[in-house]
Amino acid sequence: MNGAEIMKNAMDEFKNIQEYMLLAREENAKKTYAKLKDQYLVLKALLNSLGVNLTDIDKIKE
Repeated sequence: MNGAEIMKNAMDEFKNIQEYMLLAREENAKKTYAKLKDQYLVLKALLNSLGVNLTDIDKIKE
């Protein structure tokens, strides 16, 4: 995988995780939200290290 493919996959996964986090928050699923947040933070760190500006795409802002 090249850098662009890694970045695209991480961005797709970041988008999906955020959607699940919003649903878990709405349903008050605290344990599910906490688990998703762990993955969210890992993906956020990866995307930041790849130079992706998350300002506009980060819906969770944690």
